Amino acid sequence: MSRKVLLTGFEPFGPHLVNPSELLARSLEGRIVGGCVVGVRVFPVETRTLQDRIEAALREEQPAFVIGVGLAAGRAALGLERVAVNVLDFDIPDAVGTMRKNDPVQRGGPDGRLATLPLNEIVAAWGEAGVPGYVSDSAGTYLCNQWLYEALALTANAAPPIPTGFVHVPVLPAQAVQLGADRTPSMTLDLMRRGLETAIETIALLLDTKPTPSQRAGDKLWFPRGLREVER
Repeated sequence: MSRKVLLTGFEPFGPHLVNPSELLARSLEGRIVGGCVVGVRVFPVETRTLQDRIEAALREEQPAFVIGVGLAAGRAALGLERVAVNVLDFDIPDAVGTMRKNDPVQRGGPDGRLATLPLNEIVAAWGEAGVPGYVSDSAGTYLCNQWLYEALALTANAAPPIPTGFVHVPVLPAQAVQLGADRTPSMTLDLMRRGLETAIETIALLLDTKPTPSQRAGDKLWFPRGLREVER
């Protein structure tokens, strides 16, 4: 049986009528990349429901690894995030009007959580594939940062381990025209897709060469419980 990768994107939000992360995720749904079946979820930009949606997707898909994707207008390349910080400090409300300022993602949680994807190997593979990309040290303080923090918390003690990380993508060329082409870098959807496919292939190859402890047939992944009891 082919292993699964969970790939998530976000719906449009704020001034953005299109979210390339949604387009990317949907374009890869059900495909086999690097020997992995791509399972997809596209989440609304809603802070209060995000943890539950991520947890449900993990339980339903039982992925070998997880990649979240989100839009970061102003970036000129794919940004592979290194760390999620335990703070939400929104510049704009989420899709249902919730505004969070200087608010922890998880009360009592660590100040930061480090991504568990092979960052350097992915960036090196991007370079070989002609895809502009780099390791980013700031996922911001909006829902993309929240996604990474929540997903890392949910997979922290999973058995076997589930490598988890997040990629920020630039706007599409048509969006750059609307936002001001002279000041807004962009990237084509095809190039972004090549970057995600390369990342999936790289992770899958590393899992093949450095296998994690195997599961018995019929076993399900184990996820830590109790996050709902933590005051948020």
